[in-house]
Amino acid sequence: MEIQWRKSSKSSGADGNNCLELAAHDGEILLRESDNPDTVIRTTPAKLRAFLGGAKEGEFDDLG
Repeated sequence: MEIQWRKSSKSSGADGNNCLELAAHDGEILLRESDNPDTVIRTTPAKLRAFLGGAKEGEFDDLG
């Protein structure tokens, strides 16, 4: 089965390569950078939800 990668509508760059891509596969969430697609990070849906919740609450605003 081919992995269906998704990127945000907010992705930028002339060719859309300034973004992270996500996919769901075999019960895991996969993340990769569009300009370095061979490096894939695997996590669980629960861990991704916890991270996104923290990001929405501003926990990482000091990093960027």
